[in-house]
Amino acid sequence: MMNKNVLIIGTGLGGLSTGLRLASRGYKVTFVEKNKQAGGRLNQLKKDGFTFDVGPSFFSMPYEFEELVRDCGIEMPFEFVELDPLYTVSFRGSNKQYSLYKDIDKLSAQFEGVEPDFKNKFTTYLKKCEELYNDTVDIAIKQNFDSIPAYIKALMQVNPIHLPVLVKTFWKQITSHFESKEARQIVSLIAFFLGRTPFDTNAIYTLLSHIEFTHTGYYNVKGGMYTIVTSLVSELQKLGATFHYETEIKDYHSHNGKLKSLTDQNGKSWEADIFVINADAAFFRGTVFKRKKFAPKKLSKMSWTMGYLTFYVGINKKLPQVEHHNYYLGNNYQAYAKDVMNNPGTLEKPYYYVNVVSKHNPDCAPEGCEALFFVCPVPNLLYKKNWNDKDEIVSSIIEDFSDRIHQDLSKKIVLQMEYTPEDWHNQFNLYKGAGLGLSHHMLQIGALRPKNYDEEFSNTFYVGASTIPGAGLPMAVISSKLVTERILKNG
Repeated sequence: MMNKNVLIIGTGLGGLSTGLRLASRGYKVTFVEKNKQAGGRLNQLKKDGFTFDVGPSFFSMPYEFEELVRDCGIEMPFEFVELDPLYTVSFRGSNKQYSLYKDIDKLSAQFEGVEPDFKNKFTTYLKKCEELYNDTVDIAIKQNFDSIPAYIKALMQVNPIHLPVLVKTFWKQITSHFESKEARQIVSLIAFFLGRTPFDTNAIYTLLSHIEFTHTGYYNVKGGMYTIVTSLVSELQKLGATFHYETEIKDYHSHNGKLKSLTDQNGKSWEADIFVINADAAFFRGTVFKRKKFAPKKLSKMSWTMGYLTFYVGINKKLPQVEHHNYYLGNNYQAYAKDVMNNPGTLEKPYYYVNVVSKHNPDCAPEGCEALFFVCPVPNLLYKKNWNDKDEIVSSIIEDFSDRIHQDLSKKIVLQMEYTPEDWHNQFNLYKGAGLGLSHHMLQIGALRPKNYDEEFSNTFYVGASTIPGAGLPMAVISSKLVTERILKNG
């Protein structure tokens, strides 16, 4: 039984983790990948001596990676370092910079005169977040559900004390704990990490604040985030896994309720006993399997995450005054965030994020230079179809950043590359360039998300952001564990 052939479509973190779990159990694993290199959104750009992480630039819940390598019987193949502070936050019009320390006293000192009694309020808030995390994570996030009734039954095991949270937004929960604009915006920023805004994300996700500040914090990887990918690929190759790049799946052949083979863009047929899809679970079902439930019209009615405008800038000078991870908030956090999907024309953004990749990874930039990675939440292609104005938006952000760090960067730029939602859509098959796939809307979580097993083919499974449990690097690793359980159970 262990010589079964598994074909994995896509080499995102979910696909690589699943491959590793299966290969370590004796399965013969083959990967096909549309792009020239592995990684999916967890990717890398290299040019003129600069190296950039394309997507995620830090991660949380390192214990999920530790569980992965333990499960596969290997040593941790990459090194990670805890961030302290987690990141900095600055507001337009103010020179004050908030450093988000896990040390509550160091953090609270910065809110003196801004949010009275911050320490007590924050401690109370975090206690609530911890209870939410402890009471829901194993029930709602870390298990497979075979039906919606089974999922509802599981949710009924959650302590009823949390019921009021389920009917609130993230923002509403935050505003019941804090009064100042600064505290509210800083503490609610994490909702954006899920690809939506604090105004349309459920308050249950305030449990992320517990992960952020008290549970395990955030981590960087030595050598840059892409090291996760190269080290997992290397471990997979040691176990005999093979990789085929520039191979995009376009069609399929099935027989008697089983998938027999998948066909690539050159008409080549890929056969296997078991298929694992690490492409977007909703989009793949619609485009390749042509399922009615995931037809274009149905897809457009689902709730998707925002798009991201990401750009990668090499400058020929050092920026000692800028930390590794930084958020710059505008003056219209609430107005823009509430309107981001409906009124895409504005240049003013709720925030943008700047990562100085070369700060702790000197190899990522030539001597005396810095590699900067900017991320800005923007409408996806359902709301903004045309990105002809990308240069104008990018310039406005670089200008704002120059203004905030009191240094004109426009003359220092030696390299600049951008990805709009169009590029994310085209390169990574992300539906309408939605950066994190399907949103975590209450009707799209747990058993209500596209399933991690196929409705028609008994030997076909899904892993990644748009299936269970959701988006984010640790979630992709949990997703690999859940799908592996399904495959093993299926025999």
